[in-house]
Amino acid sequence: MNLGATIANGRTRFEVRAPRAEVLTLCLFQGGVERRIAMAREGDNWTVELPEVLDGARYGYRAAGQWDPAQGLWFDPSKLLVDPYALELDQPFAYDAKLSSYGVDTAQIVPKARVVSHQPSAPPPPVFSHGGLIYELNVRGFTMLHPEVPAAQRGTVAALAHPAVIAHFKRLHVSAIELMPIVAWVDERHLNPLSLSNAWGYNPVAMMALDPRLCPGGVAELRDTVATLRSHGIGVIIDIVLNHSGESDTLGPILSLRGLDDDAYAKASDGSLINDTGCGNTLDFANPAVRRLALDTLRHFVRHCGVDGFRFDLAPILARGPGFSAHAPIFAEMAADPLLADRVMIAEPWDIGPDGYQLGAFPDNWLEWNDRFRDDVRRFWKGDTGVDRLATRLAGSSDVFGKRCRSVNFLAAHDGFTLADTLAYEQRRNWANGEGNRDGHGENFSWNNGVEGETDDAAILHQRHEFATAMLGTLFVSTGTIMLTAGDEFGRSQRGNNNAYAQDNPLTWIAWDARDLGLEEYTCKLASWRARHLSNMVQFPEDGLWQNHEGQPMRLEDWTNPQTDSFTWSGGGYGFAVDRARRAAGPI
Repeated sequence: MNLGATIANGRTRFEVRAPRAEVLTLCLFQGGVERRIAMAREGDNWTVELPEVLDGARYGYRAAGQWDPAQGLWFDPSKLLVDPYALELDQPFAYDAKLSSYGVDTAQIVPKARVVSHQPSAPPPPVFSHGGLIYELNVRGFTMLHPEVPAAQRGTVAALAHPAVIAHFKRLHVSAIELMPIVAWVDERHLNPLSLSNAWGYNPVAMMALDPRLCPGGVAELRDTVATLRSHGIGVIIDIVLNHSGESDTLGPILSLRGLDDDAYAKASDGSLINDTGCGNTLDFANPAVRRLALDTLRHFVRHCGVDGFRFDLAPILARGPGFSAHAPIFAEMAADPLLADRVMIAEPWDIGPDGYQLGAFPDNWLEWNDRFRDDVRRFWKGDTGVDRLATRLAGSSDVFGKRCRSVNFLAAHDGFTLADTLAYEQRRNWANGEGNRDGHGENFSWNNGVEGETDDAAILHQRHEFATAMLGTLFVSTGTIMLTAGDEFGRSQRGNNNAYAQDNPLTWIAWDARDLGLEEYTCKLASWRARHLSNMVQFPEDGLWQNHEGQPMRLEDWTNPQTDSFTWSGGGYGFAVDRARRAAGPI
């Protein structure tokens, strides 16, 4: 049967997995009244069916049983628990110490799930194809300051369908937007005392439940926005977090899985939580119930919202049981699923667990974020590496992926320096995060052109502009899929903060009125050229010609000489040039 709340034939059925619970209670809420209904055990699951259509009804669960956290038993009937299969919530999560305190009732502070009815539908085929331009954005920060979006709509999923926003996507020839997490998350417990809040959303509780702050219209809002974007030829990819939950370590809140089925979390031999995510816990993909939750989550967003695909945060964890395997069951299950087989799957191919760096190791139909492209492009323009390594990245990173490029090439992402800050800061400036500037990447292969941070020096600003255009040109002539992070096309800065996850404020909100319009226009021209020549290229042409600055074929000594600063390539109906000395790169 279907887990979650389903409506059929004039009845509403609730089913939830809690194999080690002794009693399970459905809690329905109307106004300030809670109605409790006993559920019946059916194997590892608990069910109840009510003879009424409860579309829009608010509900949660209470689970009773043994309290022995050392044994993974967190049953406390005072805790209202969110359905792991919830699709919508009546309010966002808010961290409170009461959520971790045994015997303290939490019904007043925990969001309630809403019953959502669906009409069966066949999802349309994806509009995104490999080789296009992915545009990564934070839903809230992208339109909070957009002057043409109505104030009431700013910061929401619906705002992405506004004509002014779509016009910007089309000028950049965006193939698909990639939404940073839009499901409901809870703040990490250390943020509230610092008067900070999570701005990125990589701390989910229920994997399908849309966050009311980003998607107040629920499933319908996401579905309608996706449909509008599709009508303009723009796909939607969801950045999804299936590797851990916001219940954190053993001091964290009891919100959902912890109070229902703590076996969903990976444990060491001594029973302690495995922390391959750095977030306190790790979901156990050797557990078939966890894989089912993950697959059902993906199916929901495809079937009911029409999304083109998914970017998987810390993706090696999906293939751990406990060690990474390219033959892990989850890959075969995705490939065999008729709803998922044609969707784009993008791996962030690293985590902090054993053998956590797996670039190039995912299935042949997956794309992968390629941090080697980012680092080698930065190092080339900084002057730390030669043209041989850069040429390999431009030609599709065959040393990683072979002939068929599965690389997602990028200069910057949400995590790390923005493109503009890569050219203005040698060191991170994360003091506003309240962690003593210890968080975030320490090595960014960045430089400041002689002045750290903001400056009015015209010469320095001119140099930074030249480097920015050269790096963007490098990205847009590269083989494979490319990704541009929102705002990098017009010089967005976070003032040196390279881990701005806790900055839900103008530091991370896109400043539309402060755009570098010249840089933006240049990026749009690059995008137009790429759309004509490289939009679907996933294999570098073999019949082209590499030439040195003298116009002669590149020799071995040209590739290996650290003083070589320039080269061109032509073939396949297009060409590009790179000249480090002149700070220039782009199509020819």
